[in-house]
Amino acid sequence: MNDLQPKPKLATVWLDGCSGCHMSFLDMDEQLIDLAMRADLVYSPLVDNKIFPGHVDITLVEGAVSSAEDLEKIQHIRAHTKYLVSFGDCAVTGNIPALRNLFGTPAILQRAYIENVTLYPQVPKRVVPPLLERVLPVHQVVKVDVFVPGCPPSAETIFYVVSELLHGRMPDLTGRTRFGK
Repeated sequence: MNDLQPKPKLATVWLDGCSGCHMSFLDMDEQLIDLAMRADLVYSPLVDNKIFPGHVDITLVEGAVSSAEDLEKIQHIRAHTKYLVSFGDCAVTGNIPALRNLFGTPAILQRAYIENVTLYPQVPKRVVPPLLERVLPVHQVVKVDVFVPGCPPSAETIFYVVSELLHGRMPDLTGRTRFGK
């Protein structure tokens, strides 16, 4: 890449998850400087930009799709991303957020906002986005190009995946990842 060509655009997104994958992303430490030399981080919970850009080369998606807001966000992101990466077990399988599927959304809302509340028990109608009937892994909603299991994936694995994609190669994760680690 020469100085006249713009750097590829990188984004990270946090849906329904714990942010552990983003913490692992930050654990790349000085490798973040290497990534910053090769790509521009244009959207992330780690930066201030609140509007997803019109085109992103690589987007790492943490978390499952569990609300109407998540669904709308991931569909928009897929439409504007060249390579979409499901990053972490929640994005790949639904993991912990999908445990809600065992009980159903009405039972979860009842337990969280009625049974466990002393003052003004009520299911919120504003601020909390409407929940979907089922929590879904990202690939059940949009096309995913790369799956990176782990809870969370290691910083080394994340760096490898992003580096490979920046070099125009699909990462081979054989032997590099496993669920839960």
